[in-house]
Amino acid sequence: MSRSARRARTTPERSDDAGRCTVTICRGCCCGSPAKIPHLDHEAQFTSLHRALQGVARIRRTSCLDACDEANVMVIQPSAEGRRAGGRPVWLGHVNDPDAAADITAWVDNGGPGLADPPGVIDLYLFQPSRRVRHELEG
Repeated sequence: MSRSARRARTTPERSDDAGRCTVTICRGCCCGSPAKIPHLDHEAQFTSLHRALQGVARIRRTSCLDACDEANVMVIQPSAEGRRAGGRPVWLGHVNDPDAAADITAWVDNGGPGLADPPGVIDLYLFQPSRRVRHELEG
């Protein structure tokens, strides 16, 4: 998918959210697909994360992050303060159970990358996407 098409399907950012982390949740061809991950209510997962992080982080739903082997994928981007403190975007894959979403929510609620140490369980979900994919999301 092209960068312009991906941006067009992403929820727009608001200026009052500038001091918050951004949580990008993939809901493309594989992420969010009952055919690929049948045991998860994908819409309920998105709704739960959105409610839990409302007022704490920007939540963006995107159509595809080009990391289909890692479905469901989320990217936690640091706030401006978190980035100044050394935080960098964190790519998480296989986020397919409620406990993982709860751990991610707690971490972001505490400040996210650069400001709070992630819970140890986050290590199970970390992965490194290709430079091209990272550049398209972060650029």
